[in-house]
Order: sequence, then C-alpha cells, then structure tokens
Amino acid sequence: MPSDSVVKSMKVKAGARGAGTQRQDDGSSQAIMSRYDSDIDGLLPPGVRGRLNDLFREIEKEFENLYAENLALQDRVEGLTERLDVCSGGEKPVSENQDTTDHLEVNKPKRSASQISQKIKSTYKVSTSKIVSSFRNPSPIYAVARDYRGHRDGVWEVTVARSDQQLIGTASADHTARVWCIHSGTCLLQYQGHQGSVNSIRFHPAQELALTASGDQTAHIWGAHVNIPSIERSHSSGEDDLDGSEKEDSVDDFLESTPEESSLRTPSLELTGHNGVVVSADWMAAGGQVITASWDRTAILYDAESGEQINTLTGHDQELTDVRAHPTQRMVVTSSKDTTFRLWDFRDPNMLVNVFQGHTQPVTSAVFAGSDKVVSGSDDRTIKVWDIKNMRSPISAIRSDSSVNRLSVSQAHNMIAIPHDNRHIRLYDIHGNRIGRLPRSNRQGHTKMVTAVAWADDHPICNLFTCGFDRQVFGWNINIHSKE
Repeated sequence: MPSDSVVKSMKVKAGARGAGTQRQDDGSSQAIMSRYDSDIDGLLPPGVRGRLNDLFREIEKEFENLYAENLALQDRVEGLTERLDVCSGGEKPVSENQDTTDHLEVNKPKRSASQISQKIKSTYKVSTSKIVSSFRNPSPIYAVARDYRGHRDGVWEVTVARSDQQLIGTASADHTARVWCIHSGTCLLQYQGHQGSVNSIRFHPAQELALTASGDQTAHIWGAHVNIPSIERSHSSGEDDLDGSEKEDSVDDFLESTPEESSLRTPSLELTGHNGVVVSADWMAAGGQVITASWDRTAILYDAESGEQINTLTGHDQELTDVRAHPTQRMVVTSSKDTTFRLWDFRDPNMLVNVFQGHTQPVTSAVFAGSDKVVSGSDDRTIKVWDIKNMRSPISAIRSDSSVNRLSVSQAHNMIAIPHDNRHIRLYDIHGNRIGRLPRSNRQGHTKMVTAVAWADDHPICNLFTCGFDRQVFGWNINIHSKE
C-alpha cells in the first residue's frame, strides 16, 4: 500500500487532472456555443436563442456535478478495495515482465463515466467474492506475545539460537549485541566488544557461541554462555499440561528467578581482513568455518578456530548486503547492491559460482529455503523464489509496495516472512500466495521500518521474531497451518 505522502501526491495529481479536464470541457462548450451563435444568429429569434443558452448551461452544470460525484465515488471504491485487500489477501504474484510500480497508477488516464460505472460493478463482484472467501478461509491469528526492550538505537537483525530455541540474539546500531530469553523477554547477556554498529548476529549450530559483524570492519566470535532457569524449559515443554492458575504461578516464579543481565567486552576470536564495513557474517554448515560479507565487495571464508583466512570470494560489482550459509550443505549465497546474488558451491573442488540476475535494484537478502531453493528480496519491491539448479528464471515472484529487508523462510511451514521499509510484515507461502499481514497499530507492531525477521518453527510461545529501527524487538504468536 502506498505511503501517506504518495497517496497525498496521487490525490493532488488526480485533482489537477480533474481541474484540467473541467477547463477543457468549459472551453469546448464555449466553442460549440460560439459556432452555434454564428450559424443560427439570423435564423432564431433572440428569445429562443437565450433559452437555448440557458439549457446548455444547465446541462453543462449537471455534467460537472455528475463528474465530481463519479470522482468521489471512485475514491471511495478504491479505498474499500484496499481495505478488502488487507483483510482477505488481495495482493497477487506478478509475472517476471510486469512493472513493479504499476500499482501506483500515477500516470493513468482519466476514465469516462461508463468506464467508472463498469469498474464499480466489477469491483462489487470481486469484493463480494473476497468477503465470502474470507468467511470460508479465516485469516491466521496474529498477536504480539513478547517484546524485548533495551537497545538504544535501531536493531538491524534478530536471530534464533539453532541448538536451543530458548534464546534469540539481536544486533543493533548502538554498538551492542544482546542475547534474550524468549519466554521472559529478559536480556541475559550484552556484548560490547565492537567499536561500530553491530550489523548481524548468528548463533553457532551446536555450541554456545555467537558471531557478529560490525561497521568497525571486523567480525567477532564470542561466548554466548547464559544461565536459563530450569523452570523455563519445563514450562515450555509442558505448557499444555498446566491449567490457567498453574501457568500464571509458573510465569511469576520464573520472572522472579531470572538472572541479572551480564556484559561481555572481549571476543574469543576477532576476524580481520576487510577494508570496509562488515555487513553480515554466518557459520558454515558444521560450524568449523565462518563466512563474512563486506562493503569492500568481497566475502571471506575463515577458519573458526584460528581466524585464518581460507578463501576470498570476489566478483560482485558493488557492496555486499548479506550472506547466508546453507544449514546442511557447504553452500553460500551472497547478496549485493549490484542487483544480483551469487551461489557459491564449496562442495566442488573448483568452487562453482552461479549468478542470479532477476532483480532491477539492490538485492537486500537471499536465504535458502529447504535443500534446493533460494528466496531473494530486493529494493525493487519484489520477492522471488528460485530453484538453485535453474538460475534463468524464478519459480514464483511476489510484488510488494515497499523495499524488502532481511526476510526469513519457515522450513516447517514453507512460509516466507517479509519485512518492509513501510513498517509492514507480510506472510506468503513458497508458491507466492499471500497468507496475511501482521497488524500494525499504535498498540502493537513497529512504528519505523522493519529491518529483519526470524522464524522459530513450532515454538510454543513465539514462532516469529521481528526487529526494526524503532528499537523494538517483538515475538509474535502466529496460529498457522502447515503449507505444503
């Protein structure tokens, strides 16, 4: 949906076009009357000619009133259509060749009264169908279950611990990274070892280690050792066995027993070698190596124990924006402002490289979905699903109304969570079908752009986490069904 400023601009332009049309109509009517006067000046009596002039003026006035009413009705219909799209999922996948900005309709020519009438009829039919469909297939239920407060600047990324889904990590522009208890929303550890903005955070797949990338041109590996009270684990695993009063008592006991936040300033290992901001870093599949991505247009593969550089990946023409490693295979995808993302296959001794060229603006995120797919998001307001064996064209494409940031794919439900610059978070299945949009209001949701999202599949409390430049981190409980 266009922003308020865009909508206001559209209305101003529409008003200007309407005014221009009216002036044109006035001019044509005056020309007609002039020709009429010259042609029949000597044929009609002055009284009859004056009466005809009055009739033409009344007809013109009625036409102007009808025209104004049609414009107002058109605005109301379009507003109703947008609301119905929000409620029942009106956004649709787009083809590869479709213009991603055609929904703004800024330069759309004026339609006649008959065309507007036809649009009203068709919109009524579609709207009725959407309303009936919404009753048949109710939308998922979204609710903010937890919020995680403490960062003093925008939060760039949120991630879920792989080995133990009781923790999440956040990376912030306030030069810190934090480890949080999912259940209580309490910060258990604050890492303060970087001298610049912390741009990403990823947990080791098996050990209590975290990897952060920073604007200070380094990446750090540090110990994410925290003490989680045993009541947290028992409550999460057996929540369904407790009645309401026992749940409340358990939560109260847990909150009272939550340990104080601790701080860490020294990394276990500092990774150097980049000549620009390190925008992202990730663990390779087994956790023995890490991969970093930088604004110096390179990615570097390191040994996670010694910090030795193993390989430098070059080829992108502009700054990198993200890097993601495959969870089980030795493969990596790097995203870049050069409008491409690259798949680096380390399984082959020669390290095969595939370049995916499907976007028209910077690729902000590319993540693996299952074993054979990649989902990419871009500033061109599209999200595309690719088969890694076929780099020529995407399997499906989703059109958005705002730039896309670091997205996430639920491996259990084949669902894509998409964060946007316009504060929205949208959910689609892997085939490009819209599922819904997370609510955004004064009481819940983000108030500034959403920078990243992360799934925690089947977690009993929160199964989706979001962060934004409003310094907020939210844990959402989304009642979803498996999407095959």
